[in-house]
Amino acid sequence: MPKERPTSAQSRTAWIDDMDTYGSGGHARPDSQFEFRAREDADLPMENEFGQKPGSRSDRGKEQTQVARPKPVGIFGKIGRGIRSLWATRQTEETKGNRELHVKTTLRELIIYIVFLVILCVVTFGMTSTKMYYYTKVMSDLFLSTTHSGGGTFQTLTNVDDFWKFSRETLLKGLYWEKWYNGDDITNPDDLGYIYYENKLLGIPRFRQLKVSSNSCVVHEDFKDVIRHCYDSYSDNLEDKTSTTADHPGYTAWTYKTEEELDGSSHWGQLTTYSGAGYVQELVGNNYTSAKALVDHLFNERWIDRGTRAVFIDFTVYNANINLFCVVRFLVEFPATGGAIPSWTFRTVKLIRYVTVQDYFIMACECIFVLFIVYYIVEESLEIKKHKLSYFKNVWNILDILVILLAILCVAFDVYRTVEVDNKLSVLLENPDKFADFEFLSYWQTRFDNAIAIAVFLAWIKIFKYISFNKTMTQLSSTLGRCAKDLAGFAVMFFIIFLAFTQLGYLLFGTQVKDFSNFQNSFFTLFRIILGDFDFHQLEAANRVLGPIFFMLFVFFVFFVLINMFLAIINDTYSEVKGDMANQKNEFEMGDYFKRGYMKMVEKINFKRDKIVDIQEALKTADINQDHKLEFDEWRTDLKTRGYADSEIEALFAKYDVDGDRILDSAEQKRLTNDLEEQTTAINKEYDNLEKTGHRPGTARSGISENDDTGDESDDDESGTKSSRSGRASSGVSYEEFTVLSRRVDRMEHSIGSIVSKIDAVLVKLEAMEKAKLKRRETMGKILDSITESDGNSDEMKREQMEKLVREELERWDSETSFSPSGRGASPGSGNSSRGVRARSRPNSGNPVDFIYDRGYQSNV
Repeated sequence: MPKERPTSAQSRTAWIDDMDTYGSGGHARPDSQFEFRAREDADLPMENEFGQKPGSRSDRGKEQTQVARPKPVGIFGKIGRGIRSLWATRQTEETKGNRELHVKTTLRELIIYIVFLVILCVVTFGMTSTKMYYYTKVMSDLFLSTTHSGGGTFQTLTNVDDFWKFSRETLLKGLYWEKWYNGDDITNPDDLGYIYYENKLLGIPRFRQLKVSSNSCVVHEDFKDVIRHCYDSYSDNLEDKTSTTADHPGYTAWTYKTEEELDGSSHWGQLTTYSGAGYVQELVGNNYTSAKALVDHLFNERWIDRGTRAVFIDFTVYNANINLFCVVRFLVEFPATGGAIPSWTFRTVKLIRYVTVQDYFIMACECIFVLFIVYYIVEESLEIKKHKLSYFKNVWNILDILVILLAILCVAFDVYRTVEVDNKLSVLLENPDKFADFEFLSYWQTRFDNAIAIAVFLAWIKIFKYISFNKTMTQLSSTLGRCAKDLAGFAVMFFIIFLAFTQLGYLLFGTQVKDFSNFQNSFFTLFRIILGDFDFHQLEAANRVLGPIFFMLFVFFVFFVLINMFLAIINDTYSEVKGDMANQKNEFEMGDYFKRGYMKMVEKINFKRDKIVDIQEALKTADINQDHKLEFDEWRTDLKTRGYADSEIEALFAKYDVDGDRILDSAEQKRLTNDLEEQTTAINKEYDNLEKTGHRPGTARSGISENDDTGDESDDDESGTKSSRSGRASSGVSYEEFTVLSRRVDRMEHSIGSIVSKIDAVLVKLEAMEKAKLKRRETMGKILDSITESDGNSDEMKREQMEKLVREELERWDSETSFSPSGRGASPGSGNSSRGVRARSRPNSGNPVDFIYDRGYQSNV
């Protein structure tokens, strides 16, 4: 008996004449090859999973194919759909009810974001290198570690005398290299002006001083006759702005200039913040001799006096070998207490960005980065438009906004810096004997580097937004979210105690211990104690009694109590989250998505292979009269038994019936056979390629069965058809097997019908029992009311009357139960109605409904 093939959605489509995917070499051969192309976009449902007799469903298959065929979309509609799909996210698409679409959209977002993250890392890491550290180290060692005649360095500077020794010796020798390492003089002017023979000194160095005016503070009445001059700590409103240029002609060090005249900026020192104004002296001459004469004059004329509060030394060097600037600033603060406090900054920055080929590659990445920022601005705008204010309730959305804002600021500064550096270099080249002020640019360049570093950090953290589809990946966010309220309450308690200890440490040890010298240092010192970084002997030396007590109390309350409370909150919440996740049902995740995609490809290949096998078998068995000529009726009859529709049978036959005589002769059959063999070879190659990436199932049906654990929704989510899910086994389904299966289905339907009727009967029975319960309760209420109203009777008479009434009521119930149809009053666990009746009089009967009722009855009595 010929095999019958079940009709499927794929078998209702047509053969394509002008395209062949599996031809030799992958090239189309419209005259000799064919391909059966399944309508993947139609997703047609099957009428019958096991098929019917030949010719019974082809017409309906055509109609369903026509109904399911999507409406044609115009060119503008396709463009609009494509543009909209560029910004399709989980918040712009309806993905809540479709888990597969949710994972697919998440995967798409993740891939785009990974590309963005790679571009961001290329841009940021292209701005820095390890050469910057070594450049800074070389310059700092030269000026900070070199000793002067007094035996000290700039780092050990403590008074005015040390400052002048550094300025007249270490500073000038480091700035002006006029001899070679062998002691010979540098005679070539082009070789002058370099530090370490490699770093070009841009412009000339500059000294700048800030002073406060005399009598800027109030002297106590008792000391006014003794102390006639008073100089307060530095403040903008106490600056001394008087100029004495007439006493020192040819020098600018005694002329006050405002911050606007100097185009300067404020500086945050160790003690306070200093303005960009002051008394300025540039080391003109650009050689050691001229600079030494200027510094000696300042020293001899006592340029630094009692009112001096800060002296700045600024200069900039450039290394063309590595294309880096090093902007150097030395600051010596002279507090009102006397002495000197040194500090320094070495800002190694890359202000000229585009020189080498690698730099231009970074520029191209920066352009791509700008496009990504525009892309994400549009994406977030669409999400805000859809969700309105609720958009800002999501932490990840706030993180997106922060990354975008930081990126916009960095792009704006990048443009500004490029323009400003070109302007400054142009002015510097025209006036090489002027001070090169790169302080402002270098300062904001470091702020730019900090901002881009924060942006990279937030960008990496944002990856958790896209990998949260996996429940394991959500443990961190779930734990923090669940314990947020507990942590907020704990934080209030923690900081109350912590700040109390901070103030106590500052007040107790602030005058003697540097780590507690101000409130800020005290705060961070206590954090260091938590991490084990402390100097107990220093506290003990400051106060032999209160020092150890302070230390022990802090360690006990903060380290042993509060920190362990914090850990307990985190641990308990994490255990709860982990337990909840272990009890959750496994949802459709990323691994299932890839597995399903793989099974789709395997299923499609198996389906095409089965089609080829059917055609090959039809060529062998359709020629019934064995005349080596295949007539259309023979061809149609054979393929109809295999479940093919008339349209595809006609299309395939017409393709190879070249002469149009409705007969395939030997040559035409041979041509068809060769095409089938080429198709088989191409499919086998593709199948082998898939086998390298995963397990290869034997058929489409067996292959897709491995994915059945993804849930029943796979039937609907994939294609809406069972044919696309099960494919077609290479052996087919015989007619006898189909008959047996049909009978089994009929018996199953009959059994289900009887079960449903029994369930209905049980529901009716339960409803009747519920009504009987209500009636009994009403009766018992009446009995109790009648007993309560008989006040004249004694307790013994009331008891006898109650027993009589209850016994009569129970006898009436038993009589109703014994005569009720189908023994409705009997216990389900009893074998007869009498046992069921007796079960109602005791609470330990087998009927749970009666047991519950009897307990209620006894409580009422």
